[in-house]
Amino acid sequence: MSVLDPRPYHILSYGSLLGVQLYQTFVSGIVAFRALPRPQFAALQTATFPIYFTIQSALPVVVALTASRNGQSLGISGLLAPENRYSTLFPMVTVMVTGLLNQFVLRPLTIGIMRERKHQETRDGKKSYDAPPHSKEMQTLNKRFGRVHGVSSLINMVCLGFTIGYGFVLGGRLS
Repeated sequence: MSVLDPRPYHILSYGSLLGVQLYQTFVSGIVAFRALPRPQFAALQTATFPIYFTIQSALPVVVALTASRNGQSLGISGLLAPENRYSTLFPMVTVMVTGLLNQFVLRPLTIGIMRERKHQETRDGKKSYDAPPHSKEMQTLNKRFGRVHGVSSLINMVCLGFTIGYGFVLGGRLS
């Protein structure tokens, strides 16, 4: 096997993508939420998500570009071929697009709502996560945050689903 053989890079990039997604979704975020006070948890997630979404957007490109048949890279024309379009290209493009959507649309919306909640906390003299009752403004902000966060989480699960689905495609190619 040559250092130019795309197969090891394909397996390593796919494994890294799946591992990062599983760890961030089911381990890191949950443990941090349970272990850290809310402000520190928010600060950690704010620092972690740009890295996570960048990985989630970049690694699918590497996975797609290292896809091969018998050690020969498929290349762009091979990825566009009917036999690879839905099995390789579509899932990896979907994973990339969901990462980009989270990074450049939903993350900025979430950060904006978090800033608004901070200002409202100052006005109300009460944290957004304190026990009710809350001001009407804080209730509205909490609902907006919940919706945007929920959409982001759903998109992340779709992304993970496509990544796992591609694992079945990849496994089917093993001999």
